[in-house]
Amino acid sequence: MPAILAGRTLNGVAAPPASFASPGSPLDAEDLRVRVQKSLDEFVAGQVPRLDSISEDLSPLVEAISSLLSGGKRLRPAFCYWGWRGAGGADQDPIVRAATSLELLHACALIHDDVMDGSDTRRGLPAAHRRFAALHRGNGWLGSPEAFGVGGAILLGDLCLCWADDMLFGCGLDGDALLRAKPVLDEMRTELMSGQYLDLLEQAMGGESVDRSRRVMRFKSAKYTVERPLHLGAALAGADEALLRTYTAYGLPLGEAFQLRDDVLGVFGDPGETGKPAGDDLREGKRTVLVATTLEQASPADAALLRRHLGDPHLSTSGVQEAREVIATTGALAHVETMIAELTSAALAALDAGDVAEPARTVLAELAIAATERTG
Repeated sequence: MPAILAGRTLNGVAAPPASFASPGSPLDAEDLRVRVQKSLDEFVAGQVPRLDSISEDLSPLVEAISSLLSGGKRLRPAFCYWGWRGAGGADQDPIVRAATSLELLHACALIHDDVMDGSDTRRGLPAAHRRFAALHRGNGWLGSPEAFGVGGAILLGDLCLCWADDMLFGCGLDGDALLRAKPVLDEMRTELMSGQYLDLLEQAMGGESVDRSRRVMRFKSAKYTVERPLHLGAALAGADEALLRTYTAYGLPLGEAFQLRDDVLGVFGDPGETGKPAGDDLREGKRTVLVATTLEQASPADAALLRRHLGDPHLSTSGVQEAREVIATTGALAHVETMIAELTSAALAALDAGDVAEPARTVLAELAIAATERTG
């Protein structure tokens, strides 16, 4: 067991509180979240005059993005910030703004993902395309409210993608740092969009391969959630290749564990904590590692039952419960929980072996537990 986690267990341990802090750290996680929110609020407020100068009809865009950006775990900014600190970078507002730009990239991904999945909610609120459809319907405009909603959401996501660049390259860090960061950002975005397409493809093909599901997970979520934000912070700080390798050895397994936890919550999570209806991943037909493992291990009758429920947008509460029972009784749920524990342990071992400056080393260990033991 890595020294960082001596005396703790990975599975079954209570998740750290939302405002956990590293001992002696000058900046705890809650403080960072507050600073990220402040940076987002200031940035979006700065865009309002630009949009108003075009047309007052653009105000629903600001309202929609402000609503979406008011919530979230802020994991990507946290990993970027602590990637910088682990490379010896000092706490300063420009790195917080640079890290915060990843929330705008994430908003783009969430908005477009909800369109592709036909999701009704995000973070307990109507998804952007549903919000724009309601705007159309409420005003009695011509044409299809649903088509207007999808079009508005796609454009809002594109706007967030543009604003992510604006925020990063206007963060106040020097030009050399930003030049080092750009290739990392380019790679991150390419991997994310590729992973999104592969996810779409798996749903269309009715994919049931664990290996293919893990590939989607790696590029759609794992690298983009942990590894690349760490690399971005490290590149901004001018880190050497050894530290980047440490961040990969920590970030990839942790990113996979994070997504596996997300997949479990997508079927078994409490809507009050996840912000999405119970079993929504089943209704959306998501071809996750959890689902693929279940189909590999299930009897023909149980596999047929799960396939019948997957992708049914009208799946009832009783149908969700039936699917849950199949996933649990096949051993797939326990198998995924074991995977989460093993991947998290591997991430922590890599962190323990690497040359990561304090307090970042301690905070990254705590983030690993917070990301994988969460309930929402």
